[in-house]
Amino acid sequence: MRIITGLARGRKLKEPKGQAIRPTADMVKEAIFNIVQFDVAGRRVLDLCAGTGQLGIEALSRGAASCAFVDESREAYALIKENLRLSGLAGGDVIQAEALGYLGRCEALGFPGREERFDLIFLDPPYGTELLEKALLRIFQFDILADGGIIICESGREERLPDAKAPYVRKRDYGYGKTKLTVYTREGASADDHSDLPRQF
Repeated sequence: MRIITGLARGRKLKEPKGQAIRPTADMVKEAIFNIVQFDVAGRRVLDLCAGTGQLGIEALSRGAASCAFVDESREAYALIKENLRLSGLAGGDVIQAEALGYLGRCEALGFPGREERFDLIFLDPPYGTELLEKALLRIFQFDILADGGIIICESGREERLPDAKAPYVRKRDYGYGKTKLTVYTREGASADDHSDLPRQF
């Protein structure tokens, strides 16, 4: 498991032991960053259910201003800390918390303000649970994505994800074997509809 490109290109990251943490496959990670390639530099990133932290770390390597890594697992927390150290990248904040609880605290604290909203959110919870849908609905409800921001969801190919209400828009699905990527955006003055990207289903 290596960083694909950017400041820390080629650096090897530590992989999890056992099956408790499921890293994103290399092919899927490359696909994710093909989708968001022009929407990373200078952005605030949230890697929710971060696991190994490889998605957020890849974003930092490509010039993201910051990344909040959130995972409830003690093993994941330690692994992300170690992978950040191995990457040599700054701007990472590792938080041990349950995903829905973290989103709830964002809302309860009035965080983030308009200028502090996340620009890019990665959602990759365990497949076949209701966590992905619940997290999406909380993000829509608490409105923590900036105008023109992007949410990338990773799920099982057969999982059904919710439609969104304005200003959120469900854009498209991409299939990679048994994995599906679903893209949502928050429409605003700087929104990019990514219409130049090929549909994979």
